[in-house]
Amino acid sequence: MKHIIKRHGHEETYDGRKIYASVYAAGINSHHEKEEAEKMADVVCDSVSEWVSDKSEVSSNDLFKIVTEELRKMDKDAAFMYETHRDLS
Repeated sequence: MKHIIKRHGHEETYDGRKIYASVYAAGINSHHEKEEAEKMADVVCDSVSEWVSDKSEVSSNDLFKIVTEELRKMDKDAAFMYETHRDLS
């Protein structure tokens, strides 16, 4: 079981669905059609899951960076939306 060390120090079990939802929302908010946002979320989630697979725990900051990197490869506007959402939450 993979654990995410959150910004305030508590642990949470890794849940790829949260990343999918965040990336999907970033795609929709950067004016992509539903299908495009789903494709972006699938690709990013696959890459991140592979990256996480050999780790027992990761920081939420490291996870944030890898998601942003992977999303930026696909769409800079969606990556910007993903990055700024964190600043607002």
